Amino acid sequence: MQRARDLRDAAVRAGDQPYGAVVLRGEVIVGEGPSRVVTKSDATAHAEREALRDALRRLGSADLAGCVLVSTSRPCRMCETAAREARIARMVHGEALTDAGPPQ
Repeated sequence: MQRARDLRDAAVRAGDQPYGAVVLRGEVIVGEGPSRVVTKSDATAHAEREALRDALRRLGSADLAGCVLVSTSRPCRMCETAAREARIARMVHGEALTDAGPPQ
């Protein structure tokens, strides 16, 4: 979660929305992203989707089965759908590290 918070803070410093996310495979961060909605002028550049895209690119796979998406806030429906399509196993969000379970 600390890395997701750092990414959130970086997004704010860059003039973007206050969100950050990481994708974990076990204890290893395989994807990360701050919100880039404002800086990219891209409504789909939410932190969670940026982290998913980064993980897919780094791993060279369309399958993130077994990975966990950790984000600074509850993912929106669009991001949850993207997580499901990437086969994310669980989503964890917020300061309380709420386990939202598998994406729906």
